[in-house]
Amino acid sequence: MTDDRASGYRTILGEADEALDERLSAELDRVNAEATVGVPPQRELTVQVLDAQGELAAGVSGWTWGVAAGIGLTWVREESRRDGLGTWLLEEFEAEARARGCTHVFVTSFTFQAPGFYERHGYRELFRWEDLPTPGAADVHLRKEL
Repeated sequence: MTDDRASGYRTILGEADEALDERLSAELDRVNAEATVGVPPQRELTVQVLDAQGELAAGVSGWTWGVAAGIGLTWVREESRRDGLGTWLLEEFEAEARARGCTHVFVTSFTFQAPGFYERHGYRELFRWEDLPTPGAADVHLRKEL
């Protein structure tokens, strides 16, 4: 068996690398733009809920691209949970996604996070990866039609 690394390539292992992430994102953006001519590029979409003191009480961060929207991160501070802030976040996110022409939203949630929350708000489980990130847990992938 030949070792392809002898041809001049090498591997670098590491931790977080902002420059690498930026380069990969730029390269993938180029490929995506070529494959989706006429579709506006992906846009970030965030919603923040601030308390009376201007502190972050809840937030969601995601994207829209073509007819799809995706939620990447959702968080509600512990003492504000069950105050309806999560519902408020979803409503605002989904309304803006609709305004941008999206017809559906994707989200993932570990079983120890909030898949039931999303299901109560009309999201439907598409599939799950079992034993991720630990045995007995799962990464649940959901979708909602807007």
